Order: sequence, then C-alpha cells, then structure tokens
Amino acid sequence: MDVSLFDFDLPEERIALRPAFPRDSARMMVVWSDGRVEHRHVRDLPDYVRAGDALVVNDTRVMPARLYGRRLRETRPAKIEILLHRRLGGSRFAVLARPARKLASGDSLDFDGLPARVEGRGENGEAEIEFGLSGEALDAALAARGEMPLPPYIAGKRKPDAKDVEDYQTIFARDPGSAAAPTAGLHFTPSLFSALEKKGVVREAVTLHVGLGTFQPVTASDTEHHHMHAERVILCPETAAQLNRVRMRLGRIAAVGTTSLRTLESAASPEGILHPFDGDTQIFITPGYQFRATDMLLTNFHLPRSTLFMLVSAFMGLALMKSAYAEAIAQRYRFYSYGDACLLLRPSGH
Repeated sequence: MDVSLFDFDLPEERIALRPAFPRDSARMMVVWSDGRVEHRHVRDLPDYVRAGDALVVNDTRVMPARLYGRRLRETRPAKIEILLHRRLGGSRFAVLARPARKLASGDSLDFDGLPARVEGRGENGEAEIEFGLSGEALDAALAARGEMPLPPYIAGKRKPDAKDVEDYQTIFARDPGSAAAPTAGLHFTPSLFSALEKKGVVREAVTLHVGLGTFQPVTASDTEHHHMHAERVILCPETAAQLNRVRMRLGRIAAVGTTSLRTLESAASPEGILHPFDGDTQIFITPGYQFRATDMLLTNFHLPRSTLFMLVSAFMGLALMKSAYAEAIAQRYRFYSYGDACLLLRPSGH
C-alpha cells in the first residue's frame, strides 16, 4: 500500500511531554467498528469488558538503554552515544550508535568506567558491542550509567529526568530487555486492575522486548518494501493454554498495546489457536491482514506514517481510524508515549 495513505496532520502541541496522573485518569477514546466514538477515561475500561474476557499485557521492562561514552582509538578519544536495542547474549548487545561513522570493528569504548568493544558494524548506525562485565555486575553498571530512552519527540523537548525512571515503566514490568516502553501499559494502576478483577476479567502476560521493529520509521513509499527488525517474543505454554480456554468459553481477548497484539498474532495459527512461542517476530500488520487472536485493543495515539498507525488501521479500517484521529485532534487528546489512550472494539463473533 502507498505509505502516504497513512499520513495526517498533527499539531505539535498535541504531543504529551508528561503522563497523566494518576495514570488511569488519562482520557480514552472508544472507537466501535460501526463508527461510533465515545469520550471516556482509562479508569472506565471495566465498562467495556465482561466476565470471562482476558486482558493481555506485555511485561517487558525498559532498560536504561541510552549511554554516553568515548571511543578510545588512537590518542584522541571521540564522544559516542549508543542506544541498546536488543540483547544478543549475556554481555553482547545490538546498538544504534551516534555518530556511527566514528566506530569501527575492534574499537575500544568506555562508558564512565564500563569498558566495551565494538564487535561489528551494520547499516544505518547499527553496531554490535560486547561489554567488559556480565550478569548482575553488568546490569548494575547499566542501571547506574544508563538513561531512560525517551522517544525523540519527547527527548528533543526536554532532558530525561529522575521522574521518567518511574513514569516510563509499567507497574507490571518484569523482564528487562526493551529499548522503549509498551506505552498502553503505562495507563494501569492497582485500583484499575482491582476493578477489572472484580468484573471477572482474567489478566495474562506475554513478553515482547521492544526494539527497532516497533518504532523504526517507514522510509519506503510502499509498505511492501518496509523491512521490520526482529524483536524477541515469549508466550509461555501456560498462558497460551489459558487464552485458548478463554476463547473456547466465548470470552474475548483484549490486547494492551500493539506489542501484546503482535505477540498474540505471531503465536496464533490460522484457526486462531495460540501456541507457545519463544523466538523472534518480524510481523508487519497492514490493512488486509486477517486477525486471528485479538478482539479488542487498548493503545495510544500513534505517529503519522508509522507501522503502529498502519496496525490500528488494519484492526479497524483506514477510513475509520483517520476519522477517529481527526476527532481526537479536534478534541485535544494527547498523543504518543505519554499521551491518552484509544480503545478499539471489533466484532468478535462471540
């Protein structure tokens, strides 16, 4: 499809620089498949689910993934900034480096006393590095030196600070590995989970470590020519079995965020049966995709021409989503990672 079909005008002042507080006080636009739109708040989510439904969250934990250091080649060190976007092994990471032209295989790096070595160079600023520490010592060193990797549209307006350490992490984050937050999950609070539990909604967790695949800009003019980077996905056997039971009992599956949805769709058979999955996904969902395992989606408002706006357009229809986004802009909803939410409701057939 022509990528320009997914373009729209977004006033810069609609980009949220801080989250709502409390988290579930964020606004929530509810979009029905027949075109109806309601204006609510995330705390109202229990009104749209029923006993026997399942809520699926992504329990990945954001790493303090942005590091500043020096290249030690020759006698003149050069300043280097890296973004860890994928863990390849115990102490080996795929990174985005800036300026990448200053790095070459074999270079020694130093990040405030944390040593590293460049093991390989790729295209578009990508590189592989090996740190001189491993295990808990490396994790502690990264936590001490790393910075929360706020998206460019926030980081370009203000510096990350101590508040972002909490704000840019879901309350259910467990497994470190992401270079960005699964942002729909940022809206949840203990009281909201309690209300959903009282409603009879089951909560299950999957893992997708967010990397370049989710947020890589689409530079091709046609979606067929866009390449998705691989991201690590884990759907354990117990969770797959539980979600299959939910569907057999005519419950609906509500994905919290596009990463949860992409995990489910990566693990589903054509018949909609979920199978355990532990590996990479490069799934790229555009209009025409036949959804197998997801009935509802809670997500934030996304960038124009992004793979995420393409995904929600596939879920609900491009014309409907462009109309809904125009309404969101007119109603002054807050966009992107720290912004408001959108609840998308498809007919489930249940």
